[in-house]
Amino acid sequence: MKLNVKTLKHFEGLELPAYQTSGSAGLDLPAAVPADAPVVIEPGDWKLIPTGICIALPEGYEAQIRPRSGLAAKKGISCVNTPGTVDADYRGELHVNLINHGKEPFVVQRGERIAQMVIGQFTQVSWNPVDALDETARGAGGFGSTGV
Repeated sequence: MKLNVKTLKHFEGLELPAYQTSGSAGLDLPAAVPADAPVVIEPGDWKLIPTGICIALPEGYEAQIRPRSGLAAKKGISCVNTPGTVDADYRGELHVNLINHGKEPFVVQRGERIAQMVIGQFTQVSWNPVDALDETARGAGGFGSTGV
């Protein structure tokens, strides 16, 4: 799939999001913060980090913004609303809502890969009100009901 992308002025000089391996599901998103003004995220705090790009998803598709596993494992950095959803009709700049779950301040540098974006199809539903649902072996069991 070819995806239309528009770069903003503060993206200049950065690389477009890219898959890091041939089997990668997510494109790594770069931070489009000024080189001379990195963003510091203190432990327990979160900040919206600009990417400098806007995309045009086709109808029936979404982009999910997800944490990078390396940043999570090594620094405790994640996304506040994960996965974040970019709807097909949104045309504004993509931002990543990073949170620092670590013990040290985290400095977001220009061009650093801060999250990954996965593109996927979705289905919209309509409701069919009924008096009862079909029975299953699991039934209403949830939150650990199937064991450890």
